[in-house]
Amino acid sequence: MSVRVGHAGLGYWGPNLARNFGDLAELRWLCDLSPELLAEGSKAHPNARTTSDFDEMIADPELDAVVIATPVITHYELAKRALEAGKHVFVEKPQAQSSAEAEELLALAEDRSLVLMPGYLLLYHPALVELKQAVDSGELGDLLYLYGNRQNLGQIRRDENALWSLGSHDLSMILHLVGEEPVEAWARGESFLRSGIEDVVFCYLRFASGVVAHMHVSWLDPHKMRKLTIVGRDKMAVFDDMEPDRKITVYDKGPVQRPAADWHVREGDIHIPKLPREEPLRREAAHFLSLVEGEGDPLAAARQGLAVVRTLELLQESLDRAPA
Repeated sequence: MSVRVGHAGLGYWGPNLARNFGDLAELRWLCDLSPELLAEGSKAHPNARTTSDFDEMIADPELDAVVIATPVITHYELAKRALEAGKHVFVEKPQAQSSAEAEELLALAEDRSLVLMPGYLLLYHPALVELKQAVDSGELGDLLYLYGNRQNLGQIRRDENALWSLGSHDLSMILHLVGEEPVEAWARGESFLRSGIEDVVFCYLRFASGVVAHMHVSWLDPHKMRKLTIVGRDKMAVFDDMEPDRKITVYDKGPVQRPAADWHVREGDIHIPKLPREEPLRREAAHFLSLVEGEGDPLAAARQGLAVVRTLELLQESLDRAPA
């Protein structure tokens, strides 16, 4: 039987989630505070009931799961209410604005044997799957450092800064590829447009394994960049999500030590892997539904999401400590 889903939040990103869950599952409910957005959603999904009352939706005893794509400040509260109502939960990133709240959600889901999956979309990108295989197989050699660039002009938010909105994407990928949480994290940023909401942030991370990483995120930049670079001792790789066809480029180059303890640079071929043309959001939605149906670890994604929130929290504390 198809998973019966209720969807909350029809703003900027919500309709994309509703479209995918509408295709892959039985979309029973649409919930939003805006009558206009509900009307638009109802046209796209005429078989779904509509409501502005989240509690009315989760009170439906036939509902299996809830998708939450509301503003970030509501994620924790709505996810908690849905879990307490016995529903599996997919919640857009970040699932909470503190590690304490994220831990509480994880514990609640575990206690009730429910799926809790925060939506870190890029973990389901075919390019990242390819990169994870390259890192884990040793194809790149020992991992040395990574850096992410996620910049744009616009999409400036009021309820979260660039670190939590943009940086969470790169951070989720970095933690996934490195396979550990950092032992050191610092950040510096500036609030040029809205006081107290950093629109430009630079971050540094160091891991116990010796790997380091840094991120530059900004809403105030002339370039639209969505790029992650991974440097290994043997090979280097770049994931450029702005490239339509060349998402990953693997460079067979790196430093080589000569017998006399000197170093020289080895240059080899450039490889562009062919990736499946699958929509990451479709893969993400399908993965959540498979978890609801009993496949895989129902809380693995929640534990990964908790690691992201913990690291974001460390970076935010560093931002807050920075001299004015």
